[in-house]
Amino acid sequence: MYGAIINKGEQYYTDLYKVFNAINNVQKNYNWLITDCVCYPSTKQFAEILSNEYCWLSGSELTRIVEKENFQWIWAVLSGFDKSITLDEVLEYPLPYAEEYTGFWENPISIQHPLATVEIIPWDSSLTLIISRERKIVDDFKESFPLSEDLNYYNKK
Repeated sequence: MYGAIINKGEQYYTDLYKVFNAINNVQKNYNWLITDCVCYPSTKQFAEILSNEYCWLSGSELTRIVEKENFQWIWAVLSGFDKSITLDEVLEYPLPYAEEYTGFWENPISIQHPLATVEIIPWDSSLTLIISRERKIVDDFKESFPLSEDLNYYNKK
């Protein structure tokens, strides 16, 4: 498992437009479960979708939302799943959560949802975490955010 954290050098840390660019827009290759979400888009439709206990979006739908209105995400867990995995399969497990979850800060790092390939976590507007089974996603993120740190290393401090 691979992970990174960015918590310095940015104007704010939960800019998903920049995160998606950093990971070369691979978010489009997944379906996304968004949980424990606190954000304030001005578009009423987006606010309604993201205020539910969870929402399920294709990578293209999520990308369109972020491209149309690049609002700040305060809290959330965005869990990316292979497109072959159905929402019914995903909902057989507990929903991921951000604020009270201590597993982000423990080694070995892990993805909360056992079926997810990648998780992006906006954390209290003060940092963004990315955890993935695919090294390239995290490597691309770290390359685009040179002040980011390897999450395993960060957790050892």
